[in-house]
Amino acid sequence: MTICGYARVSTREQNEDRQLIALKEAGVEEQNIFLDKQSGKDFARPQYRKLLRKLKKDDLLFIKSIDRLGRNYEEIQQQWRMLTKEKGIDIVVLDMPLLDTRRGKDLMGTFLSDIVLQVLSFVAENERTNIRQRQAEGIAAAKIRGVKFGRPPKPLPDGFQSAFRRWKCGEITCTAAARECGMPLTTFRYRAEIYETAEK
Repeated sequence: MTICGYARVSTREQNEDRQLIALKEAGVEEQNIFLDKQSGKDFARPQYRKLLRKLKKDDLLFIKSIDRLGRNYEEIQQQWRMLTKEKGIDIVVLDMPLLDTRRGKDLMGTFLSDIVLQVLSFVAENERTNIRQRQAEGIAAAKIRGVKFGRPPKPLPDGFQSAFRRWKCGEITCTAAARECGMPLTTFRYRAEIYETAEK
């Protein structure tokens, strides 16, 4: 029997230490820990695919929490079924001792495990939905307060106002005005539109 562990963080900025420590404490050797540092949104996770190739019947997989398996309720259940039923491996979810397929191999044990999995998968997806909603509400509230998002625009180059006015009067073309300002044509047009709106 091979004992493996799987960890995933959604971005390169997130720290995976908490998951790795938990897996090592559970007895997983470092060379058998597979780590992906990318979002689960497209599920293109190279280390997870490598793990699937390594796992054989009766192997044991540790994960820190159920949402490491998939992006949503349906996908978590799909991966769980594929691992336990098709590949015939055991899974232990460290954050939820009830999700340990090594115990209760009889019909009742499998039934209870499936119920717990469904509830936890739903909770994990619901929490992600709530987080996205709270973020959207926070951004909307900040915008109402006048908070600006994104990088502030670069200051307009010297001579922009003069070139803008001569272009608007038809003395020079837009291309010539952009060239005078040392700006790409599309950037000049974009900044000119903002400038014109602000001037009104």
